[in-house]
Order: sequence, then structure tokens, then C-alpha cells
Amino acid sequence: MVLESALLHVRLGQEAAFEAAFGEARHIIGAMRGFVSLSLSRCMEKTSDYLLLVQWQTLEDHTIGFRQSPEYQRWRALLHHFYDPMPEVLHHTTVLEHA
Repeated sequence: MVLESALLHVRLGQEAAFEAAFGEARHIIGAMRGFVSLSLSRCMEKTSDYLLLVQWQTLEDHTIGFRQSPEYQRWRALLHHFYDPMPEVLHHTTVLEHA
């Protein structure tokens, strides 16, 4: 499993519109091959910042399967205009897990 992380800095005053657009966009990513799960969390201290975590089966499911798909263009159109600056997207593998 691969965990994708992105800290999303949403333009001030656009939080409600972003959350509504994300509600639509989640169906796009959720239908992609290799998608496992996602969570979107809003920062309590900086309420226009969000943390997006997406689990993929493989790195390529995200970087090639999703990012190079026509569906990604729809995702971009729905969400990317909310960000300032554009987020850095990172990928992680589990080293230790404790429940």
C-alpha cells in the first residue's frame, strides 16, 4: 500500500465551495483502479488548510493510472483553482503501525 499526502491551502473564503467541489471530485478518484480510501481533514488552527490522505494499492496507480487519465483533468478542473499555492504531493510507505 502507498499513502499519498497533500497539504491543501485553500483560498480564504472559498472553504465551503471547495468542500462542495471535493464532494463531487471524490467520486472521480474513488472509481480509479488501485484506489483504496481517502480522508480529507480540515485544520482547526488554520481553517483554510486541509490534509488529504489517499491510499493506493501501488504508486503507479496514482502517478500513472490516475494522473495520466482523462478523469484527472476533471479532478483538476473541479479543485485546482481553489489552491494557493499548489500543494506538494508526497507518497509514503508504512514503517510502523500501532492501533
